Amino acid sequence: MSWGTELWDQFDNLEKHTHWGIEFVERYTKFVKERSEIEVNYAKQIRNLSKKYQPKKNSKEEEENKYSSCRAFLTTLNELNDYAGQHEVIAENLTSQIISELTRFVQDLKAERKSHFHDGRKAQQHIENSWKQLEMSKRRFERDCKEADRAQQYFEKMDADINVTKADVEKARQQAQLRHQMAEDSKNEYTSCLQKFNQEQNEHYYTLIPHIFQKIQDMEERRIEKVGESMKMFAEIDRQVLPIVGKCLDGMTKSAESVEPKLDSNQVIESYKSGFEPPGDVEFEDYSQPMKRTASENSLSNSRGEGKDKPSGKSKPKLWPFIKKNKLSLKLGSGPEDCSHLPPEQRRKKLQAKVDDLNKEIQKEVDQREALTKMKDVYLKNPQMGDPNSVDPRLSEISHNIERLKLEVQKFDAWLAEVEGRLPLRNDQSKRQSGLYDTQNNAPVNNNCAQDRESPDGSYTEEQNSETQIKAPSTEFDDEFDEEDPLPIIGTCKVLYPFEGQNEGTMSVAEGEMLYVIEEDKGDGWTRVRRSEEEEGYVPTSYVEVFLEITKGAMTYI
Repeated sequence: MSWGTELWDQFDNLEKHTHWGIEFVERYTKFVKERSEIEVNYAKQIRNLSKKYQPKKNSKEEEENKYSSCRAFLTTLNELNDYAGQHEVIAENLTSQIISELTRFVQDLKAERKSHFHDGRKAQQHIENSWKQLEMSKRRFERDCKEADRAQQYFEKMDADINVTKADVEKARQQAQLRHQMAEDSKNEYTSCLQKFNQEQNEHYYTLIPHIFQKIQDMEERRIEKVGESMKMFAEIDRQVLPIVGKCLDGMTKSAESVEPKLDSNQVIESYKSGFEPPGDVEFEDYSQPMKRTASENSLSNSRGEGKDKPSGKSKPKLWPFIKKNKLSLKLGSGPEDCSHLPPEQRRKKLQAKVDDLNKEIQKEVDQREALTKMKDVYLKNPQMGDPNSVDPRLSEISHNIERLKLEVQKFDAWLAEVEGRLPLRNDQSKRQSGLYDTQNNAPVNNNCAQDRESPDGSYTEEQNSETQIKAPSTEFDDEFDEEDPLPIIGTCKVLYPFEGQNEGTMSVAEGEMLYVIEEDKGDGWTRVRRSEEEEGYVPTSYVEVFLEITKGAMTYI
């Protein structure tokens, strides 16, 4: 069925329908554009979500990646980032394959529609003008016929009147003949216009208008076909990314299946294993007999080693695994270079990692030195390529770096050997400390007692450095805030700035306040002070001005 034959008289309705069709294409284009914007925003939100939960560099979250569940979560985040990329691909394809195409198509459609309807209006105007000419010739023919009849009647009247002169009769006859001739001419013109109009009307309704309407029908069918293709493409664009989206989801599933609870639980052991042996049984001490009691070798209160006399007064057993220790030096400052603040097993791992890093740096420097040496040899053989002496400063710098790194490796190897038991623990220093104890307390010191080597902040210390303060043997490091015998006063200090002690083991002080110093800064940036018998704690060393008193009761330094 053709619009030209079936809708020959529906020009206005066709104009309205085609206008609605173009508006429909524009509305569908707007729909696809909004869908594309949704995909872009969704992909952006997914990427931001993935980025938000990515582990930060040099943070605790990076340490957590050794667990399989954390690695699986990281893989899920990466797959989710790729998943967001596929939605961006959808948005790009919607824009390039549908929105841009439909926008150009609508512009061409509007121009073609305007041309077709312009031709239709022109044809309609032409047939209307032909109809007007036909009407004008018809009215002229009618008027001339009436004039000819009136002239004929007037002539007959004049010819029958005997009182009218012959000249008047002749004049009336001539006038009647003229009118008859004019009527005949009008008739011929009317006949010609009628034939012409009928021919043009036949051509208009059976040739011209059907041809124009057929073009409009073809245009409309192309529009409908284009919309159908766009809708199909709309679905295909989504279908194209489904395999990659499926791979992303498969990656998430695979990462989830890679979670190993046993492996993670073993990682906890590797991360927090101290290397200490559990404490032995506490021996019974018989207080019913007046005798000098010494701590047994396996007792938890044996804090100074085998053969040392138990100091007078009560002393609490050191249940270090269950006591909440003060971690000021770990929370508020970095540990010492030898990692002596860590338990043996953790210290060994840290030192080994440091040695491995130093060896990698040495290898890099060695590779650079070899490359520069080869370059120097090339310069020596071919002076035109460069000056051999220009390489010497860099070679000297690299050699210096290698020597420095080797010294660092030796230092860390020595500490690593200590913690692994391959080397004695600074025998000369132990002897000096032992002699000092013999002088002051007539009691030997065993520096190899693992449970006694703890820093004042409650963390583990492998050995005492040259600045370690030697206190009375009754001091309990593990339970320093619960000990019976208070530390002696070694000086005073003036508070320079106010400090709010919010962490465990710290003490709040006010500016200008005078306090007693009972333990000097050991290098961690904290000084232990006392306000009264019941109130003592740590304050930042930079917040106070310390005045030490070298008295009999003061501490001795090695």
